[in-house]
Amino acid sequence: MLDTILDSPLSQWLCQDTEATDHIVISSRIRLARNFDDILFTNREDTVSLEKVNIISRGLLPILKKADEHQYTNISLEQLSQRERAVLVEKHLMSPALEEQLPYRNLIVSDDASIAIMVNEEDHLRIQSMAPGLKLQQAYNHAVQIDKAIEAKYPYAFDERFGYLTACPTNVGTGLRASVMLHLPALTLSGRITRLIRNIIQLGYSVRGLYGEGSEALGCIYQISNQRTMGISEEATIEQLIKIVEGIIAEERKSRQSLLHNDKEGLEDILWRSYGILQYARRVSGKEALSKLSDIQLGVDLEILPFWGKDTFNELVAITRPNFLSKYLGSENLTDTDRDSYRAKVIRQKLSN
Repeated sequence: MLDTILDSPLSQWLCQDTEATDHIVISSRIRLARNFDDILFTNREDTVSLEKVNIISRGLLPILKKADEHQYTNISLEQLSQRERAVLVEKHLMSPALEEQLPYRNLIVSDDASIAIMVNEEDHLRIQSMAPGLKLQQAYNHAVQIDKAIEAKYPYAFDERFGYLTACPTNVGTGLRASVMLHLPALTLSGRITRLIRNIIQLGYSVRGLYGEGSEALGCIYQISNQRTMGISEEATIEQLIKIVEGIIAEERKSRQSLLHNDKEGLEDILWRSYGILQYARRVSGKEALSKLSDIQLGVDLEILPFWGKDTFNELVAITRPNFLSKYLGSENLTDTDRDSYRAKVIRQKLSN
């Protein structure tokens, strides 16, 4: 199962969206922060406690399988190479904080990778549930299914007044982070994205880039997530986030029509130029690749450029990331120039097909 996870550009769950038409919403994710009762938090770096959590996590596989009938594997991160750990980060299965090679850090993953549980990250468990498109409720239901199955066997640290106890105070309460990944090229091209982000932040939600906190919105890909975990229920959090995302979708569609109406030829020039560059370029940096791929997906959505496959954008976003690209090529020692050359070749092949 590990080889499939590392070698496949797209996780199985991401290829299941039959409703996508304009590729604005890429995916939904629910993350639950949980800690076991009477065991020191991970950030105390207590070896005995870390080992206890590790032992518990290894015994979770049959419990998880019974909960949702999926097969699970427990990946010991210290046994992976730095490149392999980086690929798991690029595929959004674990956070950059878990990438460092430390003892007793594991990743539990389901066969379709829709569930990924980080073990001994900031908290004992970070239960992540992913779904394609705007399916936050589906992702939440799956996360709760897994969460309840674990809690029935191993009680969590919980306080009647404060809720679930976590290493970071910003997660105390529900321990819930709900997020949606969006592709917003028209809002970015029109310059309206800055004001929109400011409004979203004022509503108490965060806007991050492709790899979460502190990352850049490469390829016009943004993550919108809640910040409050106390004083609001899980259901209310999800409901509010869905309303905000639906508003963003409407604004992106409006911006697309505005760009077409105001200067269709100018828009076509931008999109065809990006297509032409990637069709013939011999070297492409990762940042430029994402920018041009974003333009091409917008052109496909607006029926300006030829259709290139339902999942091609997501697939190329994954393949062209530096670590997955090295894994894809089967070489650990690529120079930046080698990587740029091979990235351009992979994209040319996809476009020619």
